[in-house]
Amino acid sequence: MKIGDRTISASARDDVYVIAELGVNHDGSVPQGLQMVDAAADAGADAIKLQFFRAEMLMSRASRLAEYQARAGETDPLEMLRRLEMSPMQLRPLVNLARARGVHAIVTVFSVDLVPEAEALGLDAYKTASPDVVHLPLLEALGATGRPLIVSTGAATLEEVERAAHWLAGAAARQRLAFLQCVSSYPTPMERAELDGVFALRYALCESRGAVLPTPVPVGYSDHTPEVETGALAVRRGARILEKHFTLDRAAPGPDHAASLEPAQFAEYVRLARAAAEEPAIKPPATGDAGLRALKRVLDVERDVRTVSRQSIVARRALPAGHVLSRADLCCKRPGTGLAPFLLDAIVGKPLARAVERDAPLTRADINGELPEG
Repeated sequence: MKIGDRTISASARDDVYVIAELGVNHDGSVPQGLQMVDAAADAGADAIKLQFFRAEMLMSRASRLAEYQARAGETDPLEMLRRLEMSPMQLRPLVNLARARGVHAIVTVFSVDLVPEAEALGLDAYKTASPDVVHLPLLEALGATGRPLIVSTGAATLEEVERAAHWLAGAAARQRLAFLQCVSSYPTPMERAELDGVFALRYALCESRGAVLPTPVPVGYSDHTPEVETGALAVRRGARILEKHFTLDRAAPGPDHAASLEPAQFAEYVRLARAAAEEPAIKPPATGDAGLRALKRVLDVERDVRTVSRQSIVARRALPAGHVLSRADLCCKRPGTGLAPFLLDAIVGKPLARAVERDAPLTRADINGELPEG
C-alpha cells in the first residue's frame, strides 16, 4: 500500500505508519484544529485524520446518543454533530497545514453524497469508520476514487470483515487497501483491547488458504485505549498502521477527548511503537483456522456503538404503500436498526408493503418481496 510517497509493507515491521486521529476534538474550531495539526506533526505523526460529515445527512429521526456520548455530557445527537461538523472550506486550511508540515491528510467520509466534495480537497487517503464496514455503497464510492483506503473493523465479526474485503477485492483496489483491528468502546479498557484480533485479520485476509485477498495487505490497529504502550504491543503482533485519537486536553468537554492522548503522551506513543519494530514478535495464542479466527469477535462493550453508529437504509421522503423503490428514494443514515446499506440494490425495484415515513429506517416488514440474509 502506498500513501503519498510512503510505502506501507504488509509484512515488515521496521517502519510503522502512525495516524493522529483529530476526529472531532477540534470542537468545530478551525484555529483549534490548526493548533492540533501542528502539535500532531511535532509529536511525530505520519498523518492526521479528520472527519467529514453533515449532521442531517448522517442522523435520522431514529438516532440516539451512544452511551459514551451521554456520559460525556451530550444530550442530543443531532445538535452534538452540528456543533462538531466542519465544511470543506473549514477543512481545507487543516489539510494545507498538514501538507506544509510534511504529514499526510486523511479523512473519514460518512455519507456517499459527500464523496465528491471530499475529492475536491485532494486528500492523501480515505478511511472508513468501523460502523461502515457494512456500508457497501460508501465503500464502493471511496474505492472508486482511486485513493488509498483504510477500513476499520470495530464491533464487526470476522465474517463481516471478509465480506467487506470481498467487495473491495479488485486488483486495483487491493493494492491500496489496509484493514485495522479496533474495539469500538470509548475509551477501551486495556483488558478489552483485543490486540490479538490483529492476528485474526492477518490470517483471514492474507495468510489462510481461503483468504479473500489473494495478495497480502497491511493490517493495523485503531487504538481507543488510554495507554501509551498499546500501539507497541500491536506492532509486535504485526500491526503496520496505528491510529490513535489525539487531543490538546483530555479533560475537555466533548465525546472523544477522554479516549485520546495529549501531545506529550502521543509523542511517547510514537516512540514506543517505532521501538517495538525492533523487539521480538509476539506469537498468536492460538493456531489452526478455528483458533485464529476466534481471535476476532464482537465484545459486549461494543454492542451499543454497533447499533447506534451503524447506518440503515432510510426513506428520503414519505412514501405510500405499493410505491416501487428507486435509488433516488433512498439514502443511508444512523442508527443501524433497519436494513443494512449493503441491501440497497436488493430493495431497489421492490414495492413497499406499507407506507413509510420520511427519514425512517426501513425494515424487512416494509418491503414486499424476499431479501438476502444479513
